[in-house]
Amino acid sequence: MLILLDIDGVMVPATSWRPTEILSDGFANFSSRAVSNLQNIIYNTGARILLTTSHKSKFSNSEWEIIFKNRGIIANITALEPNLDNLNRKEEILRWCNKTNSSESFVILDDDKTLNGLPDYIKNKAIITSGTVGLTTDQALEAIDILRKEEFAVI
Repeated sequence: MLILLDIDGVMVPATSWRPTEILSDGFANFSSRAVSNLQNIIYNTGARILLTTSHKSKFSNSEWEIIFKNRGIIANITALEPNLDNLNRKEEILRWCNKTNSSESFVILDDDKTLNGLPDYIKNKAIITSGTVGLTTDQALEAIDILRKEEFAVI
C-alpha cells in the first residue's frame, strides 16, 4: 500500500497570519493534527509514503525519513523521481501511474485542485485537502477505506 503524499497544504497548512515554523533539520514543522491523521493511516494499513511534493528533490530518501521521524512519523519514504519536465502535479501522477504497472493499492493526499481532472480510476483514489486546514480525521478514515478496498480488489 502506498500514500502519494504532498506536504504543503496536507501536512503543513498555509496560514497568512503566522509564518511557517522551520525546524532545526531545515524543513517546515507539520501540523500536529495532520501528523496524528497520517500516523492513523500508516498504522491501520502499513502503507509506505511516496512523496509527490514539490520539495521532493531537496532531500534524499533517508533524509526524508529523518525529517518525518523528527515530526513523530515512522514510515518507509521514497520520493517520486524529480520533475525535470516541469509537469504539473496531475501530469506527474498520470506519468507515475502509466510507468508503474503495479497493482499495489494507493491513495493520493494533496491539496492541488487540478487532480480533479484525473481520469476517474485515479481520481477515485485522490483526497483533496483544504490547503489552509490540512489532513483531517475524516480524510484519514477515507484514505484507510480507499487503501483497504483497493487491497481486497487486488487479491
